[in-house]
Formats: sequence, C-alpha cells, structure tokens
Amino acid sequence: MSAPTMRNALRLNPDKLLRSKWTAVTPTNREKHFIVTAVIKPDVPGTEVDMITMEAVLTRRSFEVRWRELNDSSLWLQGWR
Repeated sequence: MSAPTMRNALRLNPDKLLRSKWTAVTPTNREKHFIVTAVIKPDVPGTEVDMITMEAVLTRRSFEVRWRELNDSSLWLQGWR
C-alpha cells in the first residue's frame, strides 16, 4: 500500500455497490453525479465481479467501468458532492 491512491483507498465490496452514489472529480458534459445501476456477474462461475454499470443522473447515459476504479480518488468521490 505504498501508492498514494492506495493509502487512502476505500474498502469497497462489489456486492454492496448496487445503487451507491458517486461524484466525478472531473465532470464531462455536465455529468457530475452517478449511480451504480448494475453489478455485472462474470460469465465463468467462481470468478470475481469485475465490472459495474454506472448511470449519469443528469443525462441517464450509462457506461461500464471496472469497479476497482472507484478506489481512485483522482477520478471518483463516494457520495454526491
């Protein structure tokens, strides 16, 4: 845990991410607030969840992202700010 982003890393559990709220540190197209709308289950049984679907509250645009990217405080803040 020597990397700066890992020192302050959140302890996220992919099973509890559904409907969680996030704020983009650098908003694009006025999309600042997001909600996790789906946790994508892996095709291979016994493997870990890797991807989630996030939706912009303002535009309803959805996209997939690796859930571990939410730990990067230079990209995402937990909650709506």
